Amino acid sequence: MHPKLFELGPINLYSYGLLLVAAYLIGLQVAVVRGRNWGLNSNRVMDLGIAIILSALVGAKLLLLIVDFDHFSSNPDQLWTLLRSGGVFYGGLVMAVAVAFWYIRRYSLPLWRTCDAFAPGIAVGQAVGRMGCFLAGCCYGKPTTLPWGITFTDTLAASNVGTPLNISLHPTQLYESIITLCILMTLLFFERRGNTFAGRTFWIYILLYSTSRFFVEFYRGDPRGIAFDFLSTSQFVSALLVPLSITMLIVLFRGRKSGRTQAITV
Repeated sequence: MHPKLFELGPINLYSYGLLLVAAYLIGLQVAVVRGRNWGLNSNRVMDLGIAIILSALVGAKLLLLIVDFDHFSSNPDQLWTLLRSGGVFYGGLVMAVAVAFWYIRRYSLPLWRTCDAFAPGIAVGQAVGRMGCFLAGCCYGKPTTLPWGITFTDTLAASNVGTPLNISLHPTQLYESIITLCILMTLLFFERRGNTFAGRTFWIYILLYSTSRFFVEFYRGDPRGIAFDFLSTSQFVSALLVPLSITMLIVLFRGRKSGRTQAITV
């Protein structure tokens, strides 16, 4: 674990910030390349990607503020930590999707085809971003005796995000990084089979990520907010997104018109 990569006078380079920037840039590049290959306006896709990044940052921090409201209201001096925190992913996802839908409608982009272009980029960005969480020590897991448990020792991580030190923990950051890479490969596999319908890649991503996140949450040990006294905030959101994604896949599949089905290639 290396929350701080190096320090040069007043300049500090933190691993989480570096990998978060890399995650956004890689995800955006994937979306732009895919959009260009599918005949979408590259400039519009780039602008949409930037809007998604900014809204995701705001949404993730806003949901973190909501789920940890008691902590921040009792310790207002801790509000500044929101600036260096990645926040809650689902908060960023929900706000990014809302902004994306507005932008797509505003500039008359094909809705589901544009969403399909971005889905694999989101997945690969998550895989990279969770490595940043791992290096920073945030989003840590519960104690475990399993042989692949991870023990953190850096006091900076403990002071920044409350990482338990010298205790073997589930590497939940790595779980999610590996899972999102598997989701990425699944999305590309189904696309290469062709004969798909617009929106399938996006909603398969939502379905797979929501399902996996629901179960990974059982191994998370960091405070994340509780819904209905037994679900974490992310599990609650996952429980809503899973049936929604299944419903949308069925609706879009049934609504496709013969002769207009287009094969999607990377």
